[in-house]
Amino acid sequence: MIVKYVSFLLLFFTTIIFAQKVEYTSLTIPDSLKENANAVVRLNQLDIAIASQRSMNITTKRVVTVLNEKGLSAVDAIENFDKRRTVKAIEAVVYDAFGNEIKKIKRKDFKEQSSSGGNTLFSDARFIYLEYTPTQYPFTIVFESEIETSNTAFIPTWSVISDYNVSIEKSTINVLFPSTLGFRKKEFNFYNFNIKRVVDTPLQLQYVVSNVVAQKYEDYTPISKVFPKVMMGLESFNLEGVDGTAKNWKEYGKWFSDNILIGTTNLSDETKSKIKAIIGVETDPIKKAKIVYKFVQERSRYVSVQVGIGGFKPMLASDVDRLGYGDCKALSNYTRALLEVVGVPSYYTELYGDRDIRNIEADFFSIQGNHVILCVPNETESIFLECTSQDDPFGFQANFTDDRDVVVMKPDGGEIIHTKVYQNKDNSQSSKGSYSIDDKGSFSGKISIVSTGSQYNRKASLEKLQPNDKEAHYKQYWSNINNLKIEKTLLENDKESVRLTENVTVNAINYGNVSGNKMMVTINAYNQYSGNVKRIRNRKNPFEISRGYIDTDEIEVALPTDFSIEFLPESFELRTKFGDYKTEIVKKDAANLVYKRTLFIKKGLYSNKEYDEYRLFIEQISKNDNAKIILTKNQ
Repeated sequence: MIVKYVSFLLLFFTTIIFAQKVEYTSLTIPDSLKENANAVVRLNQLDIAIASQRSMNITTKRVVTVLNEKGLSAVDAIENFDKRRTVKAIEAVVYDAFGNEIKKIKRKDFKEQSSSGGNTLFSDARFIYLEYTPTQYPFTIVFESEIETSNTAFIPTWSVISDYNVSIEKSTINVLFPSTLGFRKKEFNFYNFNIKRVVDTPLQLQYVVSNVVAQKYEDYTPISKVFPKVMMGLESFNLEGVDGTAKNWKEYGKWFSDNILIGTTNLSDETKSKIKAIIGVETDPIKKAKIVYKFVQERSRYVSVQVGIGGFKPMLASDVDRLGYGDCKALSNYTRALLEVVGVPSYYTELYGDRDIRNIEADFFSIQGNHVILCVPNETESIFLECTSQDDPFGFQANFTDDRDVVVMKPDGGEIIHTKVYQNKDNSQSSKGSYSIDDKGSFSGKISIVSTGSQYNRKASLEKLQPNDKEAHYKQYWSNINNLKIEKTLLENDKESVRLTENVTVNAINYGNVSGNKMMVTINAYNQYSGNVKRIRNRKNPFEISRGYIDTDEIEVALPTDFSIEFLPESFELRTKFGDYKTEIVKKDAANLVYKRTLFIKKGLYSNKEYDEYRLFIEQISKNDNAKIILTKNQ
């Protein structure tokens, strides 16, 4: 039966490959596919044959016409491999604009490199890739590869659109699988694309899409909510040599705990005694967790481990304790082991860690995620610990693991939980300060800036900068102040309340623009809006503000006493669906003002038709932030 099935797979894919007749001349590409395109994918054919729980064959044929230098990345002639993933075949052929063969590239001509990065200590992963320098444009590359792997836990996702400014003449995926493995799929964002599900049976799945025009880059586009893809998975799979069965996240969590995490939390009696002594008489679970978290931060560091099952199974806690390092899996598991010793429950947690918010798909089980953190249950809401950081405050998540669905590995099974959401006003920056202007326009000031939430995350690294780098940061931050000199900086990082306070003293010459007996001064010196919302004609996609925030400023301004105020900007206020903006100038006396400003941006998903309204809102903020006082010299 198995022999007949494998023979059927070979016949099926051979028929597909030899039935294709592709013109490689670029002259036949329709104008509609050249518009806004740096490259045209003539054919992207992905054939996946799953023969058994431990055997999967992946064949790729990709024909790409590169129109200019910016389209080179669309060739995508690369494959990764390790001891369980073998590159059986790989080659490419290059054609000129008229379809004449220029060069045939065999496997020996491809380059090979380790996948290990700067923090990777152990890795058996490598990749093989084509590095081709063209002599003319356009040209066409036909890239073909064949992969064999036992890791059936990872069926490639079919993503129709892989990059901006790349059109697609035809893209297709064909998947064959035994009915006994529990093949499953989930489709995303098909609504604006003419994707056809050609075959959908208990043994086969096939999609095809044709003539997809090049997508222009549009700021704030939520890619995961717009571009089409198909995720696939098996209920019976193999993960790095370990067979697994799971129909849902609960079953997966139980399997993972029983097969992957089992036996990884043992620690020496010496370490157990040490952590118990550090905890002392403390009985509060969260306070205990804080002490353990600090202990881990002080005596361990992050490195990446990507060898075999080490890509998924954490190092033994005893090894992390002895060596003083580990990856996200190892450090999370080590912290879990220490908490277990002092009687605090915690759970290994898988997720997508990234600045862009991406959920584990709660209603679709497949091996997902790229990162591991630790979940500590609490009465009101769970606390999540980023164990790879030696600097993060306890339970801080902003901008990398916040506001997303994750899978928590509890002893009785996996559970989808949403991580901490930083509300708009949790992400605050509050500035209080002063500055004075003398009769030559010179500027001298002090300011205290307190940041929380996502704004804390953006600035927390400042305290570790060298003096020259710190000065460069503030000169860039206040680039609106020419000739800026940083006199003094003092940073206070309160990790208990998660607040960063910046105390900065500055001065500058010629801030006030003197012309004859007049002087112009931009009143908002410290917090001018620096963002840029581009004008996009006929925007196609919705846009998303993934994290809201609030800025408040109160600045005392001392003007030169031998000048009088000729013009003072009026108070200004905007209230929109995207947020609010308000400025006010309070005149205390002839030479002293108080400038007050509030900018509140709301998190939200908005339609493409609302984009111009948002752009106008930001333009009005930017314009008003540049409002000027006009002074006249007293006679």
